[in-house]
Amino acid sequence: MDKKIRRVHTPAFKTQVVLALLKGDKTRGEIASEFGIHPTQADKWKQKFLVALPTIFIEGKGDELKAREKLIEELYRQLGKLKYEAEWLKKKIGYLE
Repeated sequence: MDKKIRRVHTPAFKTQVVLALLKGDKTRGEIASEFGIHPTQADKWKQKFLVALPTIFIEGKGDELKAREKLIEELYRQLGKLKYEAEWLKKKIGYLE
């Protein structure tokens, strides 16, 4: 059975494709052919870009996201520690009975 190898494109590559699409001097088929991708994939990247575009100019969003990710990471760490301690206590109480 022949498996297809999935290609991973860098954000810079995707940006080049989207910018070429937005320029509008070539058809999406020409651009897709030039970059070696399927036209539908190019359309998906363009749509994703257009959805994210309004958030680019929001000040401090990056810092807010980093703080949120750090908080989530810390909470997961604490949760893991508490689960471990609870299991340890269950074992110790079991030995005492």
